[in-house]
Amino acid sequence: MGGVQKITPHLWFDREAKEAAELYTRAIPNSRITRVTTLRDTPSGDCDLVWFQLAGQPFAAISAGPMFKFNPSVSFHVRCSTKGEVDALWARLSEGGKVLMPLDVYPFSERFGWAQDRFGLSWQVIYTGGGELRQRIVPALMFVGAVCGKAEEAINFYASAFNAAPPQVLARYGKGAEPDQEGTVQFAQFTLLGQEFAAMDSARDHKFAFNEAISFLVPCDTQQEIDALWQKLSADPGAEQCGWLKDKYGLSWQIAPTILNELMSSPDQQQVARVTQALLKMKKFNVAELQRAAAGE
Repeated sequence: MGGVQKITPHLWFDREAKEAAELYTRAIPNSRITRVTTLRDTPSGDCDLVWFQLAGQPFAAISAGPMFKFNPSVSFHVRCSTKGEVDALWARLSEGGKVLMPLDVYPFSERFGWAQDRFGLSWQVIYTGGGELRQRIVPALMFVGAVCGKAEEAINFYASAFNAAPPQVLARYGKGAEPDQEGTVQFAQFTLLGQEFAAMDSARDHKFAFNEAISFLVPCDTQQEIDALWQKLSADPGAEQCGWLKDKYGLSWQIAPTILNELMSSPDQQQVARVTQALLKMKKFNVAELQRAAAGE
C-alpha cells in the first residue's frame, strides 16, 4: 500500500487554506508548499487545494467553506530538541490564537505549551529532551464524550485495519485522576503506514468531538486496497462522499487512489474538470471510472 507515501493529515478551512499553509511553512523549519490546485464547480464553489510539507511530512489543506471548524479532539504534537525551538515555534503558532495550556514546565516535559492558532488548529509544542526525533509532527487523537474510554479499543482497531504493529500504551490514568477513569489511556502511540500517531482519553466536559475539519488521507495503489479499507473503516453510510468516510469512533478518513494525484495535477484543465465532476458523484472511489473520465470516455 502506497509504500513511501504516508497517511496525510487533511485540513478543512473556510477560505484560508493558502494563508494557513504559508504560516505553517514559515513557522516550522524544513517546510514548503509543494502544489496549489483549484477545483472548479464543486458544491462549495471553486476550492483551493494546497499540498505542503511540514518538517518533511506531507499535509493537505482545502478552502471549501465554513461547514466544519477545528477543535482540540485532533491536535498536532510538534517535537523539539531544544527549548529555544519550542519558544520560537510557540511564538509563531500561538500568535492571535488561544492558549489551552500555557508554555511552562510540566511533569512530562521541561518546556511544553498547547495552543489553538489563529485559524483554530491545535498545536502541542513539546521539548523532548534532545533525543533523536524520527517524526517531528505527530497527530494526536483525544477520545472525549461518547467515545471517552475507547482510545485503547480504537487504536487496536486501527492497528488491525492497517495490518500495523500493536500500539503501545505508555501511561494510564491512576486512582484519583477523576473525572478520568483509572486504567483508561493517558498517553498511547501507534504507527500506521509509517505515520506515527498519539492517542488519549479525556473524561472532562468537552464541548467538541471528532469532525470532518481534520481527516486522514490514505493513499491506495489498487481498487482492492480501497475496497478492503473501506469495508473495515466505514461505519456511517450518511458520511460516505467523494472518498470520505467516518469510522465507528467518529474519525474521518479519505481513502484515495494514488493515481488521483496524477490525474488532478495534469496541465490539461479539461481533464481535471472531468475527473472532478466524476469524483463528486462517487462515495467510494472507483479507479476505473476515474481513468475513463480522465480519458474523456
